[in-house]
Amino acid sequence: MRYPDGGGLTPAARAKREQVRLEAAGLFAAGMSPPQVAKRLRVSRKSAYVWHRAWRTAGAEALVSKGPGGQRCRLNAAQVQRLEAALDAGPAVWGWSEDQRWTLARVTVLVGRLFHVSYTPRGISYLLHRLGWSPQVPQRRAAERDEEAIATWVKDTWPLAEQRRGIRTPGSASPTKQASR
Repeated sequence: MRYPDGGGLTPAARAKREQVRLEAAGLFAAGMSPPQVAKRLRVSRKSAYVWHRAWRTAGAEALVSKGPGGQRCRLNAAQVQRLEAALDAGPAVWGWSEDQRWTLARVTVLVGRLFHVSYTPRGISYLLHRLGWSPQVPQRRAAERDEEAIATWVKDTWPLAEQRRGIRTPGSASPTKQASR
């Protein structure tokens, strides 16, 4: 199963799976065996046995969803908004004036400065992905680049360079086997 971009299941998918588990709990309470529940709900036998063991131990409450998996975000909603505003302002505002690129290392330092929270660069990449930022490599072009001159060259000069230079005769690069004429 492919997960959405944020990773893990969506809340709707989690609720749907929880509903299947709770239905299994009802079937277990009615006296059905795990293989019968697996067949009826179209799940694996292994899942049915795991659910049955959890149901026997702690009842239907054991089959309730525990929420999204993974690490919780260390920043609250207000901090995330403040981070987005800081990122939109650009690196030069925060002291990186040599270029206008946000690197993971720079964002890690920025989060540390703003919120006194430490993240690894990988953790920052997850956070940025969740915020809709994607890694990009800037185009390397000369500052003196003249788009108008390039367009003129492509329109006028390039077609002349692509024209055929005349009829060619077959030749050979081999000194011992000359081409027949």
